Amino acid sequence: MAAVETTEDIVEGAEHPSDSTRPPQPTPCPPVDVSYPIKVIYCGECGMPPEYCEYGPCYDKCKLWLENHLPELASRLNLIADDITDEDKKKRQTRGGKALVKSKKKSDPQMVKIYRVHRNKKKYVTMVTGLKSFDIDLKVATKLFAKKFAGGSSITNTDEIVVQGDVSDELYDLIIETWSEIDDDKIQNAGDAKR
Repeated sequence: MAAVETTEDIVEGAEHPSDSTRPPQPTPCPPVDVSYPIKVIYCGECGMPPEYCEYGPCYDKCKLWLENHLPELASRLNLIADDITDEDKKKRQTRGGKALVKSKKKSDPQMVKIYRVHRNKKKYVTMVTGLKSFDIDLKVATKLFAKKFAGGSSITNTDEIVVQGDVSDELYDLIIETWSEIDDDKIQNAGDAKR
């Protein structure tokens, strides 16, 4: 008869065959060279630990403060030798600031196009595009159109102004009178368009 292993046959403290495949569990002991409570040093400029100063808002001021007050820590963190070049400053985004904006190439002035767009039943709005290519401030133009035509006027896209009402013919004349840099042949009355 074959011997069947029962729970009585397993001796307490004896190593079970499946225990040898388990990795040893780490002991939760503190390192020997650490003394408690741990004293954390904070930067006098940004208020963060010196290891994180480079990610803060005023890295240059932090470097100077560390060099003056904690030179051994600054040399250990290689902050003294780590000088930022002008190119790095341009690439690095400052806190609360905007990223480096690429300047757009100036193109030749395009055409100013005036459209009449059907709104509902007998109502129309007039759209003007292309004023920005002539370096005309769209806010000023919008206020002028609203005042002249006694109706609403708004900027809808980066280079599009919508004026309430069918004022395309009057708008054509107003643009020529107001802005001398726009010639007669640079304005196109495109007629009806769909939104």
